[in-house]
Amino acid sequence: MIDNQFKFTNAVVGVPLFFVLFLWFVYWMEIRFGFDFDKNGIYPRTFSGLQGVFLSPFIHSDLNHLYNNSMPLLVLLAALQFFYAKQSFAVIGYGILFSGILTWLIGRSNYHIGASGLVYVLVAFIFFKGILSQYYRLVALSLTVIILYGGVVWYAFPEVDDAISWEGHLAGLITGVVLSFVYKTPEYMKPIKYDWEKSDFSQSEDKFMQRFDENGNFVNLPKVEEVEESQSNLSYFTSNCAVAYTVVENKKNESEPKS
Repeated sequence: MIDNQFKFTNAVVGVPLFFVLFLWFVYWMEIRFGFDFDKNGIYPRTFSGLQGVFLSPFIHSDLNHLYNNSMPLLVLLAALQFFYAKQSFAVIGYGILFSGILTWLIGRSNYHIGASGLVYVLVAFIFFKGILSQYYRLVALSLTVIILYGGVVWYAFPEVDDAISWEGHLAGLITGVVLSFVYKTPEYMKPIKYDWEKSDFSQSEDKFMQRFDENGNFVNLPKVEEVEESQSNLSYFTSNCAVAYTVVENKKNESEPKS
């Protein structure tokens, strides 16, 4: 694996910045023109509430709610775009979709709004994907994410704070874990150098592994069948073919070439 998989592009800054600015623009529209977008959130188990699956991440109740979601989104979306550029847009899109549907299924009968569900998707995906990849830079990223945002896991359980949508948080957490298993990152896998690292490796056919029994004790290789006796008596100087020799008399009276 070569570290040139990690490339800084304009999207590393542009994607999180555009997403967060759009959240603030929606909130400004609501304040400026007196709109009430709360009713466009997820209302569980109602047909009209399904619109919130797509709209709720962009709706926030107040500035504190918006700010608390904006800062993690800036960091996590930038990390996602830099380290998982190929999977980033799919994780964002499917993260919003499936976490919203799950919230619609398990949520309380109330409007659920805010981008916190996406925050939980990103935290879960980045953490578990780094651990599963076993690549040192991604593992370090996972540990950094859990140090910064590990405490948010408590808000994915009921009775911690009735004012928040713990159902949306739990749905985002579950969705992120599932996506970390669904989306593979073969570009971060170590190249196969040895036969025993291959998926079709068979211990019973390997000459080295044949020297050990089931308990790991060293044993000799199976004896090679003895060669037939008729062949074992043959040597380098013998032949099965008859050889006839002809003796030629040396003629001394032959003229020798002159120099």
